[in-house]
Formats: sequence, structure tokens, C-alpha cells
Amino acid sequence: MAVRTQWTVEHSCSHAVVHDLSNRPADKRAGFARWLAGRDCTDCWKAARDADTESKEEWLATKRAEEQHAADEWAKQFDMPQLEGPEKALVWGERSRHQLMTSAHTALVVEGSWDEADWAELEEKARSITRAGWWIDQRDAEGTDLLELLDAVGEDDRGTENPFR
Repeated sequence: MAVRTQWTVEHSCSHAVVHDLSNRPADKRAGFARWLAGRDCTDCWKAARDADTESKEEWLATKRAEEQHAADEWAKQFDMPQLEGPEKALVWGERSRHQLMTSAHTALVVEGSWDEADWAELEEKARSITRAGWWIDQRDAEGTDLLELLDAVGEDDRGTENPFR
């Protein structure tokens, strides 16, 4: 008599599903069936995964909208210029610029030894960089590195006549 290949498994979600385990070695089928019993059935697992993905996407969209609003308000308040680049890069660049500038202000002025005159000079340098891609490239930089990064900026990042950048 052969070891059975069809196993009815009562999943943890309480659904009973018949599984064809013929693709597994005969001595591994019972153990695999027990393992399956401790899991949701495929349909429930997919539904939970899809719901989780939707909630993550919703959370991320809300977070991005809040960050974008803060970046827009900050740019207006501190008279920052519009960035240049592809549409998708603009909002990312604006958020990256805001986050790096805020981090730098905290590190250099609030927690550091800079005064407002030092900061105003750095802010002026930052205003000259209008390529969104530059700010995106610096998104992981430390705030304390901003002055050195600004000093290293090339002319290509300071503004363009080329609208296709």
C-alpha cells in the first residue's frame, strides 16, 4: 500500500483544504501536512498580505503627504527656490532638501556652536542648488556634512537652462 498523496488539512484559519502532496517525498508528507495546519490557507494568507500591503501603502502615502506639506511650508518660510528636474524627482528632492537642512540646523545651530550669521551663509549656498537630483543624492548625509557638501557643488547642480534634466 502506498503512502497517500492527498491530505485534508484543517488550517489555523479554520478552513479545511485538500492538498496534493505527491510532489514531496513519501516520508515528508505527514510532517508537511502538520506544518500546513499551523498556517492560514492560501486564500486567507493572500487576503491578509494584500490588506497589509494596502495599509502600508496608505500609511506611506499619508507620511509622504505630511512630509511634503512640511517641506512646502518650510520652503515658503525660508524663501527657498523651486527645484528643477523631472516631475517625480521634484517632490522627492523637496523632501530631501527639507530633511537635510532641518538636520543641519539642529546639528550646527541648535546643538552646535553656529550662530545665525553662520547659518544664513549656509542657507544662501543651499538656495543656489536647484537641481532636485542633487538633494536626493544627499538624502542620507549627516547634517554636519552639509557645509562641505555645499562647497563641493558643481555648476551643473546650481541651475540649468536645459529643461530635460
